[in-house]
This record gives sequence, C-alpha cells and structure tokens, in this order.
Amino acid sequence: FSEASEILKVTKGIDISDKQIENVVHHYGGILEEQFKEEIKQEYHHYSEEEKATPHYVMADGAMYLTREEKWKEAKLGRVFSDKNHIEEINKNRGIICQSKYVAHLGNHKEFLGKLEYYLEPLKELIIIADGAKWIWNWADLFYENAVQILDFYHAKEHLCEFALEFFTDEQRKSKWIDEMAELLSDDKIENVISELKQLPLCLKKIANDKKEQLINYYETNKKRMYYKTFRNKGYLIGSGPIESAHRYVMQQRLKLSGQRWTLNGFQQVTNLRVAHKSNDWQKVVDIINKAA
Repeated sequence: FSEASEILKVTKGIDISDKQIENVVHHYGGILEEQFKEEIKQEYHHYSEEEKATPHYVMADGAMYLTREEKWKEAKLGRVFSDKNHIEEINKNRGIICQSKYVAHLGNHKEFLGKLEYYLEPLKELIIIADGAKWIWNWADLFYENAVQILDFYHAKEHLCEFALEFFTDEQRKSKWIDEMAELLSDDKIENVISELKQLPLCLKKIANDKKEQLINYYETNKKRMYYKTFRNKGYLIGSGPIESAHRYVMQQRLKLSGQRWTLNGFQQVTNLRVAHKSNDWQKVVDIINKAA
C-alpha cells in the first residue's frame, strides 16, 4: 500500500495515504466476494457454444500464508484454461497460456470447490491435473466422472526419487534405477513399476521400507491417472506446472512478502482483486466503482 501511494504521487501527482489505499482495496475486494457469491447462486459462467465444446484444463493446489487469527493457513488456487490450441508457443519446447480463469479461497476445500465449479459446469470436456491430494480426486470422481484425470508426472517422479534416496546407498545404481523407473512411467508401464517396487528386498533402514510401502500405495491409488504415454499421444499436458507458477504470480508476489501477516478477511479481499486482474476481469472492478459513483 505504501508503494502504491508513492507511485501515485510520483507519476500522477496524487497525494493519497497508504491507509486510504488500503481501505479502498479492502472495500472493493469485499464487494467482489459478495458479488461472486451472488453470481454462483444465480447461474454458471457464460461461455460461447464453441468454448463449451473446447476441452479445458482444470488445476488446483494449495499454499500456506501467515494470518493473524490462525497463524499459517492454506489458501487454495484454481486455474481453468482451454487446451493446447489456446496455448501460444514461445519456442519448440516452451509455451505460454494466453488466458486463464483463476479462483482463490482462504479456507476449506468445499467452499473453494464451490467457487471453482462456477467455471466448470457448462464445459463438456475437462482434463483435471493435480498431485496426489485426496480431496481433489474425491471431488473429481464424485462430480466429474467423465473428466480425464492426470496425476502430475513430476510429482510421481519426485516420490520415486525420495524413496530411492533412502533405499540405495550407491549413487550410480540409484541414478540408473530412477532413470529406468521414470522411463517405464513415461511408457504407460505403471504396473511394471509397482511390480519392481514389490520385488525389491527389505532394507535395513526402516524409513526406506516405510517409504516403499507408501510409494506402492500412492501409485496403486493413482494408477488410472498415470498412463502418460497415452495422455501425451492425445495431446494432453501431463504436468501441473501452470498452477504452481500461478501461485507465484497471482498470489505470492503480493500476499507473501517479507513480514506480512494478514487478517482472514483482508487476505481474501486482496486475493479477489488479484484474481480479477490476472483473469482479465478487471472490468468487474471498474463497473463496481462506477456504480458506486
């Protein structure tokens, strides 16, 4: 708020205190929250017929923020965007998503999912990509059983590496084994990976044995979401990088700065404005201000 006050003074010659700016931000961020709740009650998000028929990716993840009332609390962020035909390529190996709709909520996942569903109900084809969070997959199985579900490949491999770090003492053998298993994962051979894990001998380190059982359970639970070759052949993304990067530039750039500790209401109000801005929905804020004037 103090930076905004200084920028306005230097660039526009407008002298507004940081406290005034803070009050305005919280005021309109609060109105946005109430308006969104009313929109959810009345009807789902408007899409054109072409947009409804276009496959859309759905990603969700959480991150911790420091609050005054409840210390560290998880804020959940959702991102919805159309398939790769709507992803602008920067070069052969990298692209940028041109347009996304974001949803953010500080609190329990049921309230967050109620907000996210506002953007999903009219869409005919969904591709849900996430890590192993049970609440996401339980929700997907219950309400979007026809959606394509993909376990983020890099989380799947990360769990593999964490186990190998505890199990193998020889560095070369460990690296070779990880590469072999990752190749099997990439080739739709999740059953082979699970079989390989089960055939590994018991280790003297209890933590290694525990991690092996956890990894087997993780893979068996998510097996239907791990046919990465099939997904790639259909042109699907297999990683949740877009939602992880979104946490940084939608929320953390503003809400996780050094020394910040938010009230619960204040956090949500500022987040609402960030989401509107990054979703290219700032006209909503302008309309609210014009209506008040």
